[in-house]
Amino acid sequence: MNPVIELDGLGVRFGNRDILRDLRVSLGGRTIGLLGPNGAGKSTLIQTLLGFVPSNSGTARIFGHDIRTGIREIRTLVGYMPENDSFIANMNAVSFIRMMGELSGLPTEAALERAHEVLFYVGLGEARYRLLGTYSLGMKQLAKLAQAIVHGPKLLILDEPTNGLDPPARARMIRLIGEMKDSQEMHIVLCSHLLRDVEETCEEVLILKQGRIVHYSNLEEERSANKRFVELETFGNDAGFAEALSVLGCECANAGIGRLKMVLPVGFEMREIYRLAAERDLQLRRLNYRRDTLEDIFLKAMAEV
Repeated sequence: MNPVIELDGLGVRFGNRDILRDLRVSLGGRTIGLLGPNGAGKSTLIQTLLGFVPSNSGTARIFGHDIRTGIREIRTLVGYMPENDSFIANMNAVSFIRMMGELSGLPTEAALERAHEVLFYVGLGEARYRLLGTYSLGMKQLAKLAQAIVHGPKLLILDEPTNGLDPPARARMIRLIGEMKDSQEMHIVLCSHLLRDVEETCEEVLILKQGRIVHYSNLEEERSANKRFVELETFGNDAGFAEALSVLGCECANAGIGRLKMVLPVGFEMREIYRLAAERDLQLRRLNYRRDTLEDIFLKAMAEV
């Protein structure tokens, strides 16, 4: 799989402060989730990939084009839906989307045709001649999506696309993202603070904290790996219990007093857990299978740094 985005020691500094620090990863999934707390560097990373913020060290490549030398080519390949509104309020939607298509390199007639097409696609066809300043929040989000895809990009970067949306509008946005993913016509980077949005739509996830990569995982591989995740709740003296399980190949993590999370090795027999508990006169109050959710992955990544 050829990489969509390559970060090669990428660093960005504002004054004496490092915003991004030695980012190194290769991303090639159809949909890539970008997560992190406020101030983690997510927006700076996006701005750097688009050429709005210069890097101080290292570089990045999008479809093989280096951001230091090929930003013009990159901008023809990328569509960007910003978090904040960037409209001309007294323009109607079709005129604005046509203008954005022209700025992306489309001829005037083609840009106008595409503007009509994408506005109908996102559900704004009946409102395409209304002034953007009269749009509701949900309609503005859809208009931002339309301007990002008007030129048919190979990579679509979405910055908080469901921010502030009510449940029906959020469901519509998630459905559109899923349709674009399934069309196989473009790759998508979804930057969001809503873990549910990323978990529902993304194949890969990259988590930033304090300008560093603290976690990367291929969610599709993890979902298909059929790992055996188990949660245990015990009562009694559990000293040495986790160590004994680790000797048998289990990966154990303390989840609180009397609670363990484990990943069982291939071929592990559940009766071994009961045997070890019986040897220690330890009661097993609860045992259930589960897989780590994206929330578990995120919270663990935040705690480790």
